[in-house]
Amino acid sequence: MRLISFVNAILVVTALYLLVFERDALFAFAGRGDTEVDVTSDAETADHETSSQSAIAVVAMRSIAREIDGAVLVRGQTRANRQVEVLAETTSTVISEPKRKGAFVEAGDLLCELDPGTRPASLAEAVAAKLEAESRIPEAEARLDEAHALVAEAQINLTAAQKLSETGFGSETRRISSEAAMRSAEAGIKTAEAGLEATRAGIEAANAEVKAAQREIDRQTIEAPFKGLLESDTAELGSLMQPGSLCATVIQLDPIKLVGFVPEVDVNKIIVGSEASAQLVTGRQVAGRVTFLSRSADETTRTFEVEITVPNPDLTIRDGQTADIRISADGAKAHLLPQSALTLNNEGQVGVRTVGAGNIVDFMPIKLLRDTAEGIWINGLPETADVIVVGQEFVTQGVKVNPTYRDAAQ
Repeated sequence: MRLISFVNAILVVTALYLLVFERDALFAFAGRGDTEVDVTSDAETADHETSSQSAIAVVAMRSIAREIDGAVLVRGQTRANRQVEVLAETTSTVISEPKRKGAFVEAGDLLCELDPGTRPASLAEAVAAKLEAESRIPEAEARLDEAHALVAEAQINLTAAQKLSETGFGSETRRISSEAAMRSAEAGIKTAEAGLEATRAGIEAANAEVKAAQREIDRQTIEAPFKGLLESDTAELGSLMQPGSLCATVIQLDPIKLVGFVPEVDVNKIIVGSEASAQLVTGRQVAGRVTFLSRSADETTRTFEVEITVPNPDLTIRDGQTADIRISADGAKAHLLPQSALTLNNEGQVGVRTVGAGNIVDFMPIKLLRDTAEGIWINGLPETADVIVVGQEFVTQGVKVNPTYRDAAQ
């Protein structure tokens, strides 16, 4: 057995020697050699082998640009369409049973009712004062009419006294007395008019007192400002309310808003009214339209707030849920490449290295459009490009390479 193994080893070594060092002779002995060798063909083959050995082997992928939409991707969250803390405007105690959080309320529904106390009596007193002020109007108007009548009488007496004085049948004293009576009657008109205006002013003041008393009574009932849900319990029975005390918190979830912050490089792609969709953290897909785009950037992040309004009739979307928002924008031509294909040139520009004419390497700067699970979408390349995906870090622009192409799906 040892002798056979030794013989086998000798045979293997001999075969390897013949295949490596005596290959031409072995092929000629086997009948595969050609006695008439084409010298020109051998020279070309040698040149090709030398050129291939000098070129750097890389792996490239032929990429063809495809049309994609220019959607802007934003990470945001849901936000209630409206949320308000309903506060008390006066001081009193709660006399109504509380409503529990989560309850649905319509606009105008009673949330908290307060003890009116002496406010109805104050309203009645204000109403009585108003009626009293209104009752003085006829008296003031009668005094004004009387003053006008006295002026007319004084005017007649003055005219008669002046004529008698001119003809010598009346004394000068009578004429002067008539003129004084005339001035007194005119002053009476002004006094009567001032009295009428004062009476009317008293009526206006009484009206104001009535409205103030009525407003104070209205403040005893605190109502829901809009249709929504109670986010907190209403004030407990018997609790003392002061101006500014919280009665309840009401939120409106239909419709609901999706709020995100757009980078300044993408803000010009968004138009108010554009369609938008989102995937909530629960996996639910929703759709709506852009209703607001901020004109002022956040000082810290340099991003712009965007709001999308989404219908929520069943109220299943809650306030504060995380959402991946996708806002529609104009489409563009782009290439889908593996992220590993990106590299940097000597100036620090991000780009890819491509195989050009004559298998010469070229560097092309690119612009990132979107990062997905399948790869990255970029533009800045021609319609068709041979992108080096393996070995791009070991070659530079102008170097000749020996590319091996792979399918884009690999």
